[in-house]
Amino acid sequence: MTAKFKRLWSFLFARQSDEWLTFLRVGLGLQLCFYCLSARPAWIAVFSGERGGLSSRRISEALISLESSLIPRVNWLLRLGVHFGINEATMLWIVWSILLLSAGLLVIGLFCRPAAITAWFLHLACVKSSEVFAYGMDLFLTIGLFYLMLSPLPDSRSLEYRLWKSRAPDPRMVGFFRRVLQLHLCIIYFFSGLAKCLGSGWWNGMNVWVALTRPPFNVLDPYLIAKWRILLPVAGVSICLIEIGYPIFIWWRRTRAIWLGCVVAMHAAIGIAMGMYLFASIMIILNIAAFAPKLILVRRHRALSQARQAI
Repeated sequence: MTAKFKRLWSFLFARQSDEWLTFLRVGLGLQLCFYCLSARPAWIAVFSGERGGLSSRRISEALISLESSLIPRVNWLLRLGVHFGINEATMLWIVWSILLLSAGLLVIGLFCRPAAITAWFLHLACVKSSEVFAYGMDLFLTIGLFYLMLSPLPDSRSLEYRLWKSRAPDPRMVGFFRRVLQLHLCIIYFFSGLAKCLGSGWWNGMNVWVALTRPPFNVLDPYLIAKWRILLPVAGVSICLIEIGYPIFIWWRRTRAIWLGCVVAMHAAIGIAMGMYLFASIMIILNIAAFAPKLILVRRHRALSQARQAI
């Protein structure tokens, strides 16, 4: 039992560099910036409960209240604004501005912990208050911000670390949070792939056809999709195999780079073919942060050593 516990401890708390944390911080900051900028034109329409709004906030918050009264929601912030005499529209723009400011601070690496906590709380409140229009990107961005909020910040490449000479993060805790993120992604992909394998729609390509031709994701010409319909079953089976094999082949060193490349290519193809650019980018960010930095670092060290030997 002692030997097994030591192996488990060394697996969960392995000493690791914080390159992945830097990539996660900058990547999530940019993702949140794009989220704010893309949502800006419809921000008031989505979250306003006044006449002229879509009233999605009232519907979503009514559904949330049935689950728990502790889930953050935009209405909490609007009530705070009423207490200080701020009208609804102005308060909504204040929330948007703070969310964008938090994203910018994450990108440059200043006040990392407060920025991560603020970004997670405000984004979660916005997602839960607009759940009628929310989709997978919002969920995974919230997950990424949650891990970033709890991780040992600031990382050694942040502006905050360089300005105030903060203490370097504990390598064991850095490794622990990365390991949890890795395991979380393995669970997500495995059960997503398992659910796809249980039906026939992904094996015969029908679900791929529906996904590519259903508004508002019908970016590609349906005639072009029909012309190449023989590839739809191949795409469906490939997606099933990539996802269900993720927890196995992403850990094996010989196949890690191949499987990571397949996952990144899969999400990039989804973003291009369906117009889901934000969803594709957040999944690529999480995968690269979880598994790529060490892989890239090892290859860089090998290249440097070969160059030195050549000299």
